[in-house]
Amino acid sequence: MCEKFTVCENSMEMLVQNNLNLPKVTEEDGCLLSGFNEEKCLRKISSGLFTFQTYLEYVQETFTSERQKVESLCYSTKHLATTIRQMVINPDEVIIPDSATQKSLLAKLKSDKTWIEKITTHLILRDFTSFMEKTVRAVRYLKNTRSFSV
Repeated sequence: MCEKFTVCENSMEMLVQNNLNLPKVTEEDGCLLSGFNEEKCLRKISSGLFTFQTYLEYVQETFTSERQKVESLCYSTKHLATTIRQMVINPDEVIIPDSATQKSLLAKLKSDKTWIEKITTHLILRDFTSFMEKTVRAVRYLKNTRSFSV
């Protein structure tokens, strides 16, 4: 992203635009090793992945040079969200944005300025990467503490 569009993490403009409310894994979510709470963590991860789907759809629409890779990412994210949701004791507690919410969010994300689209895409991908890093850690921890296969 940084090389293709000259949008870099140290850019002050990026900080101004970061009002996306992207899902994040925090200490309160029970996903960190200290205070790990399996049910709460799985619920948070699944909800976050379902929420990210709308953002990834936006990336797919704006980052056309990598469309096939983003399509694959969208599919894999949905599959992972569904798989983790099935592991939750009460799957109905997983928050899945409805289609009206998704359409509203997509409309808000769209901009007539290419520059803002590029920065928004960068922020989404950066935060998605961070979310996935924490997800992988939590799933590895679960895999090591109980016998289940993901």
